Amino acid sequence: MSLKARIASVFDEPACPTNREKSETTRKKGCSKPLTPGAAAGGCAFDGAKIVLQPVTDVAHLIHGPLACEGNSWDNRHSVSSGPDLWRRSFTTDLSELDIVMGNGEKKLFKAIRTIVERHDPPAIFVYSTCVAALIGDDIAAVCERAGERFGRPVVPVEAPGFAGSKNLGNRLAGQTLLDHVIGTVEPDDVTPYDVNILGEYNLLGEFWFVKPLLEELGIRLRAVIPGDARYRDIATAHRAKANMMVCSSALINLARGMQERWGIPYFEGSFYGIADTSAAIRGICGLLVEGGAPADLLDRAEALIAREEAIAWQRIAPLKPRLAGKRVLLNTGGVKSWSMVDALQEAGMEVIRTSIKKSTEEDKARALAALKDEKHLFDRLPPREIYRMLADGEADIMLSGSRTQFIALKAKTPWLDVNQERHHPYAGYEGFVELLKRIDLAVNSPVFPALRAPAPWDEAGRLLDAPDMPVEVTHSFRKFAGGVLEDADDC
Repeated sequence: MSLKARIASVFDEPACPTNREKSETTRKKGCSKPLTPGAAAGGCAFDGAKIVLQPVTDVAHLIHGPLACEGNSWDNRHSVSSGPDLWRRSFTTDLSELDIVMGNGEKKLFKAIRTIVERHDPPAIFVYSTCVAALIGDDIAAVCERAGERFGRPVVPVEAPGFAGSKNLGNRLAGQTLLDHVIGTVEPDDVTPYDVNILGEYNLLGEFWFVKPLLEELGIRLRAVIPGDARYRDIATAHRAKANMMVCSSALINLARGMQERWGIPYFEGSFYGIADTSAAIRGICGLLVEGGAPADLLDRAEALIAREEAIAWQRIAPLKPRLAGKRVLLNTGGVKSWSMVDALQEAGMEVIRTSIKKSTEEDKARALAALKDEKHLFDRLPPREIYRMLADGEADIMLSGSRTQFIALKAKTPWLDVNQERHHPYAGYEGFVELLKRIDLAVNSPVFPALRAPAPWDEAGRLLDAPDMPVEVTHSFRKFAGGVLEDADDC
């Protein structure tokens, strides 16, 4: 299939409600939005494909293009592995101007594949096309096919050059690549009625390891988690699972729908953020497995496990609830977090004043609306100046977002917490929810921010004043200084 045809097929997604409502002509145009003149375009299709496939841990990831397309692969999204680390050592053909002019691209690609096989002997190699490789017409699919025959292992072409579209399009092209070249290529000999796949889970900071033991306790086996901490063979045998849970439908809805059409695997969308959503996800998995032939007592065992884990979590959360009750949150993230984080925060007694529905599906938007009751609490994009105004005016006590907007919050002297892929703490499952609330408590109740917002405790001449509005401990610390000089050396 040509790149143009592949992109058209991804645009025409039957499982997407928005897509179904479009006319035939509009549907072919996809969901791309015009770029804002003078603004950064954001992630490209190549970036999106690599985000989906990079966490497959035992695969060699080879980028066919200039060195700059690869960038820094080491810990760039904080996904983690329980075993191989080859996925962190991305490779590139480093195409130069001379390679382009002399037509050496395909030869260089084949040599790079051979070098990877000789030095690392991976079970498979994913080869990513880039803008340059696609523009000069390198046929990476043909090279991959020949290399696979020569070296006796799968060499998978990932045809998602950056100019093809947005990062989300790249996510879906990566899912289509798995459908076309990986899933169903290996027949397992250990199928059970308890096999499930988790789609769109990236195992950031190992957070899925908070959930995995609970499923295993119920006897549920994870055939594949795509892509977090995945192995190539796990994905290749994923077609024999009895149920799929989709964590991020915005990225991989076509993968879930394709597996349902080809192998009859039912799927549902769920979340592991928050107590209620984690419990609902476990119930959803068990329900689909029982419908597929698993023993009915799985549902009773699931309810017993949920009751136990919820009781433990609420006991640990009890000391935090009074400190967080009534705190107002601006949630500026998107996707599945647009509603799952809302549910989680409301469970703890906090108020979500607004949530971003950027990168959210229609189902995501409907769930966010059901949680917040009013469309005025939903927004697609907020200009930085509006975010700053809301925070500076005290409309929110804390902002949860990605690192791109952290400096807006800090400039507004407002607490901020990273909940996107760059974060440093896992938040999934019951245990992860407790960790999330601890981190919010540390941020929103930090004494630093009242001190930042308080008037300076000196006059225009530099004389120290009483500061009745400042916390006592902060005022006391200022009194140790006189004109910027310590009064007592013991205070150093």
